[in-house]
Amino acid sequence: MVKKSTAHPYADLLAFERLMLLITTLVRYPGIGCPESGESDDSLHQTSHDLATSNGKETSELPKRHHDALQAVRSRLQAVAQVQDVQFPLDYPAVPTLRKDLETLRRYGILDQRMYRWGYYLGTGVMTPEELQIAFSALASQAKDQGDPQVRQIYATLSQRLRGLDLELNGELFYPVRQQLNRPVGHTDPQEMMASGTNQDTLFHQLEQVEQAIIQGQAIELSCSASPYSKTHVGLIQIYPLQLVYYDVAWYLIYEFCSNEHLAIGRVDRFKNYCKVLHPAGRGIHIQKKRLQSAHKLLEAGWGLFLGEPEEQQAELQGRLKLETVKVRFFPPVITFILEGDRRHNRQTIRKGPKDSTTGQPTYVDYTVKLPPRSIDEFSRWVYRFMNHAKVLNPSSLVEKHKEAAQQLGKLYE
Repeated sequence: MVKKSTAHPYADLLAFERLMLLITTLVRYPGIGCPESGESDDSLHQTSHDLATSNGKETSELPKRHHDALQAVRSRLQAVAQVQDVQFPLDYPAVPTLRKDLETLRRYGILDQRMYRWGYYLGTGVMTPEELQIAFSALASQAKDQGDPQVRQIYATLSQRLRGLDLELNGELFYPVRQQLNRPVGHTDPQEMMASGTNQDTLFHQLEQVEQAIIQGQAIELSCSASPYSKTHVGLIQIYPLQLVYYDVAWYLIYEFCSNEHLAIGRVDRFKNYCKVLHPAGRGIHIQKKRLQSAHKLLEAGWGLFLGEPEEQQAELQGRLKLETVKVRFFPPVITFILEGDRRHNRQTIRKGPKDSTTGQPTYVDYTVKLPPRSIDEFSRWVYRFMNHAKVLNPSSLVEKHKEAAQQLGKLYE
């Protein structure tokens, strides 16, 4: 009787290295084997790794016109082997050999027992499936609602790559459990602009270069077409970009002027389609983080996005600036909204007035907050939204400003 061989199929060094490098390939290039975006739907649904049997086995018995996923995996695996300085024989490995390796990964739970028609990947990386669902939901919101053009591309890629997992979870992965409804008021995606014939030459065309400058601390030159707060910021400016932020209805860029370390914020679509790197070497991430912390310190202390003019900004950062005490009295029915905002600002106090004998609710609430002078105008615009349900009590200059605004508004309706 012939004795059954007990040799492990990966006992040979070449076979073991092949399997390890296959895992390396799937880790470094998630989605490998996915058809290119230009291929037809028929091709997408008839790839060699789509026509799998119920136990996950692959087949390559397809006409040559169809996308061959395992050939793509094979080519990438060979490239990884060269990088890792592993010498493979010519035309090694064969596609049937790779198919057996994939079955081995399935058997040990490294790959799931399902089809990978949109490319191979291992698990969910650094996240659990539950964490991935939350992260994917946040990514979807930034891509769709905030109109981030780069995140949209990533979201589209991951949506295709994770489609199989979503099917396995009965559609739960892609369900938008959480979503932000804030949307930009202007165009943000260059591809979308061109497709709709509404192309605008804004900085959104240069975001990749701006983000690279942020990470490396590179000084760049931008062209600002509009600046509501300061006309001196219009035209060519030389800056260190610090961060892209979404606020209310638009994307903004936090930056520092090269000439005087002045921190400012500008709306991305108010910059033209122009970005010139001035110092490729950059000043490094450490200085970038330090200056970004200063910018956020100003944002936290103020109201809105205006960070002040250079002299007062330096005084504020050094703790030498005198704050202004602002007090506004709010009346029904908006007082509920005011009371709900108990974390609207870290220097605020809210005091309820006497109760109404009929409703049992306060007859008014006084909202008091200490702000740097640079923030008074933006705070005023916030108060304006409450119209006749708000009365400014302090400071006297702001009282007169609101009284005059109310009178002007009345004249418009006369």
